[in-house]
Amino acid sequence: MRILFATSEATPFAKTGGLADVSASLPRVLGEQGHDICVFMPLYKSVFNSGLPLRNMGFDLSIPIRNKTVFGTVWEGRIPGSPNVPFYFVQQDDYFDRDGIYSQHGTDYEDNCERFVFFCRSVMESIERLWLDIDILHSNDWQTGLLPAYLRLMYGSRPRFQRVASVHTIHNLAYQGVFWHWDMKLTGIGWEHFRYDELEFYGKLNFLKAGLTFCDAITTVSPRYAVEIQTEGFGCGMNDVLAYRCDRLFGILNGISKEWNPSTDNNLAVTYSSEDVFEKKPVCKQALQAEMNLPQRRDLPLIGIVGRLAFQKGIDLVCDVIPTWVENHNVQFVILGTGDTALETRLSELAAKYPKNVAVRSEFCDPIAHRIEAGADLFLMPSRYEPCGLNQMYSQIYGTLPIVHDTGGLADTVTDEETGFSFNNDNIDELNKTIWRALDKFWHQPARFQEMIQQAMKLDWSWQRSAEQYASVYDKVKRK
Repeated sequence: MRILFATSEATPFAKTGGLADVSASLPRVLGEQGHDICVFMPLYKSVFNSGLPLRNMGFDLSIPIRNKTVFGTVWEGRIPGSPNVPFYFVQQDDYFDRDGIYSQHGTDYEDNCERFVFFCRSVMESIERLWLDIDILHSNDWQTGLLPAYLRLMYGSRPRFQRVASVHTIHNLAYQGVFWHWDMKLTGIGWEHFRYDELEFYGKLNFLKAGLTFCDAITTVSPRYAVEIQTEGFGCGMNDVLAYRCDRLFGILNGISKEWNPSTDNNLAVTYSSEDVFEKKPVCKQALQAEMNLPQRRDLPLIGIVGRLAFQKGIDLVCDVIPTWVENHNVQFVILGTGDTALETRLSELAAKYPKNVAVRSEFCDPIAHRIEAGADLFLMPSRYEPCGLNQMYSQIYGTLPIVHDTGGLADTVTDEETGFSFNNDNIDELNKTIWRALDKFWHQPARFQEMIQQAMKLDWSWQRSAEQYASVYDKVKRK
């Protein structure tokens, strides 16, 4: 199969969330399975700063944007470990040579619509300029949502596109790329398509809806989330569209990349496996406590949290429950992440109030994230919704039992009282009860706690399984 994978971010070039991990790992594994795949993404400042070698492809792009023509170029690079998967980067410095990817200082760039119109048109034009023969155009999230629409409405009649099918993946339905209706002029798509069953969304232009409407298949990042987003509670206004296309909607659980492996992880004080986890994991816990300036006590439960500090992630609930567990049970918390300013402030105040129990790093640092996964006893992830989630899977592989809200990918990956702990309702009482169940195992049922760790570490969350499922979807929609 010949696949073009279009994304707005991919590690190690640019990352704001799980999309970047998927965009690095899935193409690599599909390539290893024998598929011919390439990846397109914008050339941000961070791409050049990554230090990886890039090669200018030697041709210019000229893209019409309303009443002007915008020029760009294309570069090629490779991710270490994926020599057979070319990454093509669309360069347009006015759009992409910025400190942020989508925003700066918490505010979205005003020209995001124009930026990603340019990127999507550049991908379509590059297919012809690079003489790419593809079977599947795989777009991701709102930033590339116009690609299925362009394929169907503007490029489909051209010889190189006539046999191309499209697949669009929803990584987080809450982010849809909704813009002023007059921005429709930027797309080059005719006004006749600004209608309720195509690109129009409550009087505005919606990039994600374009992808969901015109693609041949829709995927999302866990089976449970595929069901949830067809309901009013989780559908973010798009539930009717998804329910209408339910026969073309597939939930495929994300995998985790190979660097998340405690037996080979050079970020850790000591590596370990399921065979020696109970001898060596305490060394990682002690090292993490030392790094975070917490008392180095093996008997105190240490709960880790890594991720975006946001209401969606339930971080407000975390702030609410911390005092109870610190003051009454001397529990330690280590939190790593950035996000909502008010939540960052609340966590910083808790760290100042409880310096021997709460450590907060308001940043994202991948090596520290690895050390938290290895050093914590439990991992807290009370997300109100979670399309897939990766940290709960990392935790299981590292022998750190996750405490999760029973939703989305968390429900698909954590079995209560077997490979972690889960609760049904996203409120303080339910969260406290579940933390208590977990700590009761830690304190009073150590044999059962260790048995659960062994069960969690044996789970297989590799990308091999996920890639095979994506290939199956590709085969379903491929033009015969």
